[in-house]
Amino acid sequence: MKAINPGITRPLQKGSSLVCADNTGAKELQIIAVIGYKGRRKARPNGGIGSVVVCRVVKGTEKVRHEMFRCVIIRQKKEFRRPDGMWVRFEDNAAVIIDDLEAPKGSFIKGPVAREAVHRFSTISKVASIVA
Repeated sequence: MKAINPGITRPLQKGSSLVCADNTGAKELQIIAVIGYKGRRKARPNGGIGSVVVCRVVKGTEKVRHEMFRCVIIRQKKEFRRPDGMWVRFEDNAAVIIDDLEAPKGSFIKGPVAREAVHRFSTISKVASIVA
């Protein structure tokens, strides 16, 4: 895992809903914590593309529903700027469930994955269909 690019906006805060983009059985996730967030008093933790968050499964199969997992955010609706000057935004907020070794639990990822998330977690690129 590499460091997060400081230029990426972090619009997803505690309580935000995410789409689960892999085939682990989860459909909708809710952020309950952001790993590595260092804020100030009364500030809500927030994350963006490439951030590791702890999520609970809101919708999904009975096996994974109400479970807590570590996830990596791979898409966000809020636009962000890349170093070459291009602005990027996606249709939805999405995440991928990872295991303790920071490898994705699912065998494939639906939809595009941001290049910044792939740069930070290289194992995601092995199961991603599109890297944008």
